[in-house]
Amino acid sequence: MKSPVVKRSIVIAGHKTSVSLEDAFWKGLKEIANGRELTLSDLVASIDSDRRHGNLSSAIRLFVLDHYRMHSDDERRVQSEPREVQSSRMM
Repeated sequence: MKSPVVKRSIVIAGHKTSVSLEDAFWKGLKEIANGRELTLSDLVASIDSDRRHGNLSSAIRLFVLDHYRMHSDDERRVQSEPREVQSSRMM
């Protein structure tokens, strides 16, 4: 089933803009913002200021994808470590 694209207005650096993203990306973006204790607007402003090319929606999608890829890689790395290394991390 295809995820619908949702268009939302957001304020970035005092300017209102519209961003169109699939609902899964909006959800991921909100989770990341909450985890970093940032507002959605602040996180999007940071993504916007770091982008080199492309539109904002694409930059957000790539940011969310990279975030979850990094966390997935970290999790796989921990799972492949010997149990004694994993135990020492929990101390």
